[in-house]
Amino acid sequence: MTDLERVFIPSRPLPKNALTPAVRAGEALYVSGQVGVDPATGAVAADDIAAQTRTTLANLRTVLEAAGLGLADVAKTTVFVTRAEDLPRMDAAYREAFGDRFPARSAVVVSALARPEMLVEIEAIAVGAAIEP
Repeated sequence: MTDLERVFIPSRPLPKNALTPAVRAGEALYVSGQVGVDPATGAVAADDIAAQTRTTLANLRTVLEAAGLGLADVAKTTVFVTRAEDLPRMDAAYREAFGDRFPARSAVVVSALARPEMLVEIEAIAVGAAIEP
């Protein structure tokens, strides 16, 4: 049986809902879907897919860093967008974050996310050695 380690972000309060920001199983880190919400204010970045994607990826980076990893360790992402026409602008912001090292990716158009103003959500699987306590 694999030991599962829950990963939380030290500078943020524990989630009030039934989720964990990430779970490590061996060298795999499964990161819950991140959205374009400013963690300090709780406000959505803007009604703009590029701005929300940048904030979403910054939030993803924060979770990865809490586990001792970074965007370079991401092997797979799943991107959920609410408008198909936003995919090219989402992709441009995504390219900014990952540079020329792209993880495997699925992109899915959905009818809605947790809040109506949210346009994008990204979950990830990263691979890296576990942090020693």
